[in-house]
Amino acid sequence: MISIGIIFLVVFLALMTGIGIWGMRKTKTLGDFFLGGRTMGPWVSAVAYGTSYFSAVIFIGFAGAQGWQFGLNALWIALGNAFIGACAAWVVLARRTRRMTQNLDAMTMPEFLQKRYGAKHLKPVAASVIFFFLLPYSASVFKGLGHLFEAVFHIPYDFALLIMIAFTGVYLILGGYFAIAITDFIQGIIMFFGAAAMIIVLSGQGGGLLEMIGKVAENYTIHVPPERQPSALTVISLVFMTSFGTWGLPQMTQKFYAIKNEAVIPRAAVVTTIFALMIGIAAYLTGAYAHVFFDLTTVPQNAAGAILYDSIVPTLLTNQFIGNLQILLALILLLVLSASMSTLSSLVLVSSSSVAIDLYPSQVDTKTGKDRSVAMMRLLSALFIIVSYFISRFQIGFIVTLMSLSWGVVSGAFAAPYILGLYYRRTTKTGAYAGLITGLVTEIFLFFILGAAQSPLAASFAIVVPFIVVPLVSRFTTPPEKQLLDRVFEGI
Repeated sequence: MISIGIIFLVVFLALMTGIGIWGMRKTKTLGDFFLGGRTMGPWVSAVAYGTSYFSAVIFIGFAGAQGWQFGLNALWIALGNAFIGACAAWVVLARRTRRMTQNLDAMTMPEFLQKRYGAKHLKPVAASVIFFFLLPYSASVFKGLGHLFEAVFHIPYDFALLIMIAFTGVYLILGGYFAIAITDFIQGIIMFFGAAAMIIVLSGQGGGLLEMIGKVAENYTIHVPPERQPSALTVISLVFMTSFGTWGLPQMTQKFYAIKNEAVIPRAAVVTTIFALMIGIAAYLTGAYAHVFFDLTTVPQNAAGAILYDSIVPTLLTNQFIGNLQILLALILLLVLSASMSTLSSLVLVSSSSVAIDLYPSQVDTKTGKDRSVAMMRLLSALFIIVSYFISRFQIGFIVTLMSLSWGVVSGAFAAPYILGLYYRRTTKTGAYAGLITGLVTEIFLFFILGAAQSPLAASFAIVVPFIVVPLVSRFTTPPEKQLLDRVFEGI
């Protein structure tokens, strides 16, 4: 299987490199590099959104941990991700985001917030939040990929990291968002059919889908007694964090900026929902199937008897996909690789934009007419990838903490100012500042008070509280100028 997997890997990485070179020819301006010239159609846009949503974390970490601890209740996460995180996001956010960012000529979340509220210092503040919290998040994806390669292909962890850095850097730095979108589309096809094949084979080995679901329900109560099962509040907070929380993540909302036109949105919403349903259900159902293929003595554990959740799904697949199924296992490994590389490239692009676009003024060479910001964007993308490598290689304590905080901080800081800015005309710049700071402080405070085990609950509060603070502060502060609002809401 290792040789087959390596052949698949080499072909896959060569294809990604070729797309990067092709994308470089289409990338002339900063808008081309970051948004693909706002020319993305429904299929590419939808799959790019979906592949950015799901990474190795869902297949390796979340599927194993939530599948074992939650049993079939983990499927609520998949449904929430599909119908709230994917479908509803396109329906509620895409049209207004596309129209307003075009009205304001904004390419990034910090730039949109600054121009939407006429707040001079909001852009650097927002850019700093993205820089400090999304960069460690991208490093965590690198780390997960490195361990996957080490376990499956027997490639040393350090060398695996270098491979990922080299090839992600090539197609991202050369082709920018255009290359990312095209590679995401190809990776999305691999993810979709790989996930379908995975669940079909595993279900078949257990007597069929309905039979397997019955066995999971029966064994779950044996493996996880009622007193140790997660509470309804834990399930709800995890669904909310991973579903509604994506509405405030810059790497997700960027996909709305780049769509060709508003006619793309209905089709993209349907495609993204179907894609998210397949990936989410396949991942969490596989994790729940651990209750059929393992018992309390065979589930992966350390010497102290603690369950190794990150090892559950890799061990399950390795044990079940043997003989003629080795080729399919190699395809599933590409599925995990595809999920992670697409998420990683989006994270690096958005993180580097926080400096290249939001903190570095656009400069056009008067002689050649070339936008020097494109070169700066490429340089910073390369630099951010290198920094991500060192973060992944040397697990510094406070950086690991930032990884755990990243989702809640970023979504908590941006969701309310961004979403209310789309719909609530009375939102003021003071309210936007208050919402950003409240989300950030709430997440950090509750994370350390409640502990890492309750991080979904902390993140949920960090997302919700600013939706109360922003309208309240806006009610008692100076309203935006009519001229600004007319420009922002033109055509809406």
